Amino acid sequence: MKVVALIPAFNEADFIVQTLTAVSELEHVDEIVVIDDGSDDDTFALASSASVGKDVRVARLQANQGKGAALNYGRHEVQAQVYLLLDADLGATASLAGALLTPILQDEADMTIARFAADQSASKAKMGFGAVRCIAQLGVKWLTGGSITSPLSGQRAVRAEVLQALGDFSSGFGVEVGLTVGALHHGFRLVEVPLAMKHRAYGRGLRGLRHRGRQLFHVLRTFMRCWQRGWHR
Repeated sequence: MKVVALIPAFNEADFIVQTLTAVSELEHVDEIVVIDDGSDDDTFALASSASVGKDVRVARLQANQGKGAALNYGRHEVQAQVYLLLDADLGATASLAGALLTPILQDEADMTIARFAADQSASKAKMGFGAVRCIAQLGVKWLTGGSITSPLSGQRAVRAEVLQALGDFSSGFGVEVGLTVGALHHGFRLVEVPLAMKHRAYGRGLRGLRHRGRQLFHVLRTFMRCWQRGWHR
């Protein structure tokens, strides 16, 4: 199976090279595609010049369009049988992503989801309070009857057949819940994989509250669109 890693990135100059280095070491990844989502820092230049074990294709969107749009661009640019979706701020812990591919390559799952450990902050900043995650869990359960611990996890491996059935990725921060609800509704096999990955924490100050507020809005909007598409019991 051809495996392509899709890495959307917005202002990830601090992490992008470390993340790419880690992903390049994954045995089953054939190609890496970075989609710079209109960054105004050095993300594009660093990704383009990164010297890692595998070739890296870097695309650049002229304006920030959100995670879903970046993933849609990458998916339509490169054909694969399996897509590995990874955030750009994983750093060295992206090396753990091979565990997401194993169940798919062994035909035990159609989509895998990384379930992070409790200590998932890559810095001293605290994670959020978990309210958006709980709301997302309840929404997935209400629409599909399925229980998913990490419906907001952006670290996933997914067969191309799943994406063909679901269509384009949802916009903004609704990507993950859209994938989860759509895959469960269509009867695909989902497996959560515990991984000790770490990523950026936005803290519990004003910046963190603003981020989680946007995230909650996108999650609720995606649930509404899932309902309108008939993705519910």
